Amino acid sequence: MKLNIAIITISGAVLAACSLVGPSGNPSVPQPVKLVEIDRYLGHWFELARYENQFERDCEVVAADYSLRKDGMVRVLNTCREGGITGKRKESEGRAKTVPGSGNAKLKVSFFGPFYGDYWILDHAADYSWSIVGEPSGRYLWILTRAPKPPKKTRNMLVERAKALGYDVDMLRWTQH
Repeated sequence: MKLNIAIITISGAVLAACSLVGPSGNPSVPQPVKLVEIDRYLGHWFELARYENQFERDCEVVAADYSLRKDGMVRVLNTCREGGITGKRKESEGRAKTVPGSGNAKLKVSFFGPFYGDYWILDHAADYSWSIVGEPSGRYLWILTRAPKPPKKTRNMLVERAKALGYDVDMLRWTQH
């Protein structure tokens, strides 16, 4: 496990939520309401957009790979290209566990020993082709897709869904792939 904080992306950045650094783009984050089938959520995700954060600064081509570990937890492998789409590849590996009673929509993610941060799957497609991820402070938001460059219609729909969840979509930073 690498401890380079600058390369932690997507789910790793939720750990920063505990420090409450940065502006909140949603002062009233809703509780996740859709059940999540973890087996269907596993696999490769591309970051379409995010709220900028210190852990992903200067990161492009951001992706996450989720797989089931032998102990029942989820392996999290986050990657990005530092400084641009042809930049040096960075990665960080962590683990996640589901929160009991959340319908698998809330996870706790750790990249640093016993320290866990929130990862809430606030919305997702029925076919798991996209998901919107946040955490309780409203300071972090990720829009994830299975394709690196989904159609404009999908992109617009996801922005509207994030807005409907109460997020300030003007704060979104679009990831280059």
